[in-house]
Amino acid sequence: MESMVSRYSHLLLFLSFAVVSLQPSLVRSGDAEVLLSLKSSIDPFNSLQWRRGTDFCNWDGVKECMNGRVTKLVLEYLHLTGTLDPKILNRLDQLRVLSFKSNSISGPVPDLSGLINLKSLFLSNNNFSGDFPKPITGLHRLKVIVLAANSLTGDIPPSLLKLNRLYVLYLQDNRFTGTIPPLNQTSLGFFNVSNNQLSGQIPVTPALIRFNSSSFSGNLELCGEQVRNQCAISPAYPTVRKSKSNRSKLIKIIASSVGGFVLLLLILGFLIFFIGFRGRRKEGLPVARSEGIRPIGGGEGTTAETGKAYGMGGNNGGKEGGFSWEGEGLGTLVFLGAGDQQMNYSLEDLLKASAETLGRGTMGSTYKAVMESGYIVTVKRLKDSRYPRMEEFRRQVEILGRLRHPNLVPLRAYFQAKEERLLVYDYFPNGSLFSLIHGTRTTGGGKPLHWTSCLKIAEDLATGLLYIHQNPGLTHGDLKSSNVLLGSDFESCLTDYGLSSFCDPDSVEEASATSLFYRAPECRDIRKPPTQPADVHSFGVLLLELLTGKTPFQDLVQEHGSDIPKWVRCVREEETDSGDDPASSNDASQEKLQALLNIAMACVSLAPDNRPVMREVLKMIRDARAEAHVSSNSSDHSPGRWSDTVLSLPREEHSSI
Repeated sequence: MESMVSRYSHLLLFLSFAVVSLQPSLVRSGDAEVLLSLKSSIDPFNSLQWRRGTDFCNWDGVKECMNGRVTKLVLEYLHLTGTLDPKILNRLDQLRVLSFKSNSISGPVPDLSGLINLKSLFLSNNNFSGDFPKPITGLHRLKVIVLAANSLTGDIPPSLLKLNRLYVLYLQDNRFTGTIPPLNQTSLGFFNVSNNQLSGQIPVTPALIRFNSSSFSGNLELCGEQVRNQCAISPAYPTVRKSKSNRSKLIKIIASSVGGFVLLLLILGFLIFFIGFRGRRKEGLPVARSEGIRPIGGGEGTTAETGKAYGMGGNNGGKEGGFSWEGEGLGTLVFLGAGDQQMNYSLEDLLKASAETLGRGTMGSTYKAVMESGYIVTVKRLKDSRYPRMEEFRRQVEILGRLRHPNLVPLRAYFQAKEERLLVYDYFPNGSLFSLIHGTRTTGGGKPLHWTSCLKIAEDLATGLLYIHQNPGLTHGDLKSSNVLLGSDFESCLTDYGLSSFCDPDSVEEASATSLFYRAPECRDIRKPPTQPADVHSFGVLLLELLTGKTPFQDLVQEHGSDIPKWVRCVREEETDSGDDPASSNDASQEKLQALLNIAMACVSLAPDNRPVMREVLKMIRDARAEAHVSSNSSDHSPGRWSDTVLSLPREEHSSI
């Protein structure tokens, strides 16, 4: 009897191992069958050349897989028709990106509530009808919703406010009715509800006041400042019937009161205008002056300093406060990208804004500009306003301005004149990765982050850097922790990318000390143009900074050589011994840290040809993170270390850029 039980238990153990070992192939087969079912329902013209027995991760439109699951499905311009079956799509529950853009799919937008990992949804330029798909507002990771150019009707649901990470909302060219919900997400960077049948007042929220009339046009019943249609004001009190004599007395009293009040308002208005005019000449962003431009406050410090900058000055054809510029069409703020044309501010608004110096570097000075409307942007004022030539500068800026990715700080607009070059970016109030790792004056010194945090940050940075490298000839050129800003959801976003082409190689200064230690050996001479392998090296140094909590102000490769892994482990052990416990000491944690360390070591290889390309780096990081999710059954913020870290930061701290 005992031998039978023993044999039975061995059989169960064997079967359990067999099921586990077969699980990846079963999963792969499962997603393949789902895709084939999808094809049979929407591909009558056989545009998708999908075949059983082949690796579906290489099928057309399957842009990305992770652990044998589809994570990015992009089926665009393929003449797909029919309707989408939610039972089919919801089985692809690892999707991060789903796009059916520019097809002929009809029917209602399906219930996609099963796609719990979805971040981007593109369904524009189809024949979808029915109401807004409310179930998607429960997908807490969703950042991008593009439903433009369909036949959708009904209200835009207020439940959109639940999407704390919402970055793009494009609903134009539909038939939506009702009012616009009071969206207040600070992350909202692109918004368009034009050419619908919306009505009522445009909500006055910080998220919506930044967009101009192009985001709201074509809705005849909308009112608000953006569409230059004043909203009717309902009476605040009921009308009371009076006798004729009482009515005349009341009219006289009201008339005299109103007359006195109007006179008082005129006097106050004149005083406010006079004071404001004087104030505007003393405050604002630094602009061209005939004797040179320099912000008040002096010094070349890298920490944020508050102070007022010189206002407009000089003499331009006898008109005080003007600019001097060459050529036509250069006296305005030029917005970049289709979505940026909707921004609701002008050069005048920018120049009247109060300015706070955030930092100074090799490329120039960076300011936080707070406009009179309350909208905040970051303005980088380039040091060299004569190189490259204006046309070349314009072409390069327009290339950078077309880059749009959730892990890039978007370049919104630029201004150039004979003595001035300004770049306008979104403002990120949560500070930089440098502050997160090393602390601030408020939070004190930093320490190594938990391995879950390291993996999340590493994936964000690798994703953004790969996007830059996918554009021919583009590099970041100055990757370092102070050039990584934390978004509204504390995602890591690259800034100052592609600016190295604005440095005059014949008159360039030495690179700052912080930049030098991130640079690859072959690019230590700042006059040499940056390369993509050099970006990979800088990424590796940044990974080591994440793992150790130490600034790379020593040449890691030269100082530690092949002993960098030993040095990293020693640093983390010191933190553990001191009671900080940057990561639990179990074997699983050590494996995750070792995986990141191996990636970093590959990136900082001395020979550029030995470094992996960013696509390979991102795959290694995602594989490590996927294994971490499986082993710990965690989410982005589990086991709480990432949330605890970022919530302890001061929300308005902004490090040098």
